[in-house]
Amino acid sequence: MKKQALFLLTCLILGLIPVRAQLRIALAGGLQRSSVPGNGSPGWDTLNYKFQSRDGYRVGVLADWHFTPRSVFYLQSGMFYSNKGRNFTATYDSSTSAVASVKAAQYLNYLEMPLNLIMKLKLGKKVKFTAGGGPYVGFLYSGRERRQFNYTNGQVQTILNTDLKVTTADQTYNNVDYGWNAAAGFEVGRFILSANYTQGLKDFYKGVNSSAYQHRTMSASFGFFLNKETTRKAVRKPSAPRVKKDNRPADRDSDGIPDKSDACPELTGTAFTKGCPDADGDSIPDHEDRCPATKGLALYHGCPVPDTDRDGVNDEEDKCLDIAGVARYGGCPVPDTDGDEVNDEEDKCPGLAGVARYKGCPVPDTDNDGVNDEKDKCPKVKGAEENKGCPVLNKQIVKKVESAARRIQFEYKSVLLTKPSKKVLDEVVTILKQNPDLYIYIDGHTSADGNPDNHLKLSQARANSVRIYLMSKGVAPNRMKAEGFGANRPRVQGSTPAQLAKNRRVEMRLTNHEVDF
Repeated sequence: MKKQALFLLTCLILGLIPVRAQLRIALAGGLQRSSVPGNGSPGWDTLNYKFQSRDGYRVGVLADWHFTPRSVFYLQSGMFYSNKGRNFTATYDSSTSAVASVKAAQYLNYLEMPLNLIMKLKLGKKVKFTAGGGPYVGFLYSGRERRQFNYTNGQVQTILNTDLKVTTADQTYNNVDYGWNAAAGFEVGRFILSANYTQGLKDFYKGVNSSAYQHRTMSASFGFFLNKETTRKAVRKPSAPRVKKDNRPADRDSDGIPDKSDACPELTGTAFTKGCPDADGDSIPDHEDRCPATKGLALYHGCPVPDTDRDGVNDEEDKCLDIAGVARYGGCPVPDTDGDEVNDEEDKCPGLAGVARYKGCPVPDTDNDGVNDEKDKCPKVKGAEENKGCPVLNKQIVKKVESAARRIQFEYKSVLLTKPSKKVLDEVVTILKQNPDLYIYIDGHTSADGNPDNHLKLSQARANSVRIYLMSKGVAPNRMKAEGFGANRPRVQGSTPAQLAKNRRVEMRLTNHEVDF
């Protein structure tokens, strides 16, 4: 992706510079401040959060088209490398949380193509005021996430991710960004001074809540046109020179062929066509040529040898007349021996049906357990299909964790764990430390009574309380995922106090593959 983008940018610069008519090319760049406005609090009462802007730069090539010599309107486009994203800081109440603070950075870099309508007003002989705007589209070029957890016990944990996933799942990124932008500034001769503002219209990130994730930037740039602006000038066509009369034979069309020998005496032609026109120069006069604008053969009445399937191989040489192919296979398509829609020239396993993303080979199964690596959460260890390719969990350990979950309790209408619950969670900590290959899902649930608007928030907060307690006991954050489901997944149906009590719970599920954040 990066190499292709750099190649396209280079071609754009080299390809546009020679164009002279109403086009100018400039190099421009400057400082840029980016932010992500409107992104709300996760909803934790003990959290103090602050989003901050990111300072970076925007640099690239600008193409400037003048509509007409007298028009004040111009069309501007180009390609720019743009830094976007934000910073984030959060502090926790150290009396109830093992985490003291979090510092994070979300940096994204794009290749952007604007398309702006610009008005230029002259303020002097070489000075113009410019203003305008339009849409833009950006393509994700690179990026990174960095999170630093500072614990109350003095420990520091840093998580760095430079391989940002581009899918439609939660906590992943979109490959394409678009929005609108505005620009204003001055041109002094071939120099450019401008200010730019952009507002994204598409969520660049798919979060776990309903917040918006749209870029906003402000930048100041300086640029220089590589070529001067030119205008077209009318060129007078010289008049035909006068020719003195002489005694040469009559030649009304002045094609050098006397009228008595000219089959078309009033139309300019050639000697090969007996004085008749031959626009395509194939020695077949236009009045006999079925393709007068294209060189051809007399066998095909002045037309080229036909190419029925339009593959660039004419029918006289094409062994597959009705199927588009390539010249090196006589006009036939590149063969696909195993019928997997990956031709043999690109197929690394031409005798075995596979898929294109593995160059024609089947999806690999490294541990030979019957679950391919794309579906196998433990691709290097044999497991069972029902456990996503991982070994079956020890039933006794599973029962211990499930039993511990049923004994977890909270203070009345609170997210604070009771002292007996902490002792129960200490048992879970021991199990996780004795089994470092295990991961855990922590699911929070509420009953259907009370205010429905608080169910999801309360269930998420209680699940987070369990996760934070386990973290404070030394369990790594990437081994746990806490999620609240509100009252959407009741254990039992009914509205009696006993039934509602059973639905107010925290469940813990063990797995031996990494949790999906």
